[in-house]
Amino acid sequence: MKKQVLVVLFLSMMVLSGFTQVTFVINSLPDYTPPGDILYIAGDFQGWNPGDPNYALSKNAENKWFIQLEAKPEGTLIKFKFTRGDWGKVEKGEFGEEIPDRQFTYGNGETVGIIIYNWADNTGGNSTAADNVVIMDENFYMPQLNRTRKIWLYLPPDYESTTKNYPVIYMHDGQNLFDAYTSFAGEWEVDETLNELYDIGKSVPIVVGINNGGTERINEYTPWPNPQYGGGDGALYIDFIVETLKPYIDEHYRTLPERGFTAIWGSSLGGLISFYGALKFQDVFGKAGIFSPSYWFSDSIWTFTEEMGRQQPMRLYQMTGGAEGGSMVEDTWAMHELLTTLGFGLDELQSGIVIGGIHSENLWREAFQLAYLWLFPDYANAIDETKIIEDILLFPNPASDFLRIPQFVNNRIGIRISIFDYRGQLICNKVSENSIVEISELKPGLYIVRFIFNANTYCGRFIKQ
Repeated sequence: MKKQVLVVLFLSMMVLSGFTQVTFVINSLPDYTPPGDILYIAGDFQGWNPGDPNYALSKNAENKWFIQLEAKPEGTLIKFKFTRGDWGKVEKGEFGEEIPDRQFTYGNGETVGIIIYNWADNTGGNSTAADNVVIMDENFYMPQLNRTRKIWLYLPPDYESTTKNYPVIYMHDGQNLFDAYTSFAGEWEVDETLNELYDIGKSVPIVVGINNGGTERINEYTPWPNPQYGGGDGALYIDFIVETLKPYIDEHYRTLPERGFTAIWGSSLGGLISFYGALKFQDVFGKAGIFSPSYWFSDSIWTFTEEMGRQQPMRLYQMTGGAEGGSMVEDTWAMHELLTTLGFGLDELQSGIVIGGIHSENLWREAFQLAYLWLFPDYANAIDETKIIEDILLFPNPASDFLRIPQFVNNRIGIRISIFDYRGQLICNKVSENSIVEISELKPGLYIVRFIFNANTYCGRFIKQ
């Protein structure tokens, strides 16, 4: 009797304080779901851990999976997805496509029915990876951590037709880099972006994509533990890249192994571990892409940065979305200031805030091209002289509102013209429907025009008045 009174009293207090509960019930699952697998809910309320045993679903009397979440104040918004224990087995849409995070606002009903259409590991899905993306190994051994990992490779479009050597970028969360079907939060489109740069005459690198370890992601991407989220195996993960993976890549592929041609890159916790790896192994990495870095995870990052300092010239590209919340923006600028005091110059450190940017693959996808061109300015902007037949003459030159390109493209509707500034930064792309190219919107200065015709690259220079 006393226990019943306490329960009634507790529920009454919840109502009076504005707290509500929610139960999610899975009404439909894909037919091919393995019967022995456990379902989990992962969301912003538990650190997006895809296999947290505290958030495993159970079966109800109707043999349906369900979970009742802890009570929260009415009006609280949560974001979540369902998995079968890791991000490689996250739910997908009706046609195997990536779906946005589910959302629920407390107070909008106590029971919510869910339909799961597909899982990420369903082999019936359609890959969006480019033809020059390959799986190097499904189970590459990580001796430092005594586990295996899937490794992706992006090979430049001319890799098989030349004997050139290439820079290498080591990137985390490999599931999300090249293929929308394997992604758990959207695709970066690294392959499409680099292929487009190649098509306009840019030089592109080899990219090594390392799958995250699902339930081990937090452990591997954090050098120090967090009181709430755990972690702390990041040093071993970086040792794996430096001691095992990079030597293998350099031995089996045509790389430029020197530090000036080697970068490490990631986002969120992947940004944190990229920053850590770059500073710890400055003799290995000369560049780092640091997107939305989770500096908040441990205060040890600040003393570590001071201890490491600037040992060699580097290029570090920091980027954070202005709407990511928490201390993300403040931490990014604080790290910028600290690195500046440690001797990183303007040509070595680029930090920026994307106004309105939220913590997402979409933000990182849109920032990737600019960051790559900044990190690899000399390599990316190098013109492959073997592909240029001649410098073309543009007129009038200087020009005000338009240019005329060579007569041989007059009847070739649809040739894409790329215009760069004098530093090699892409300003705009235009499609030529005749010999005239509109340039009235350009600021005065020196520009380069480049386009591809019959597999050859043509280049010309002009002054905009």
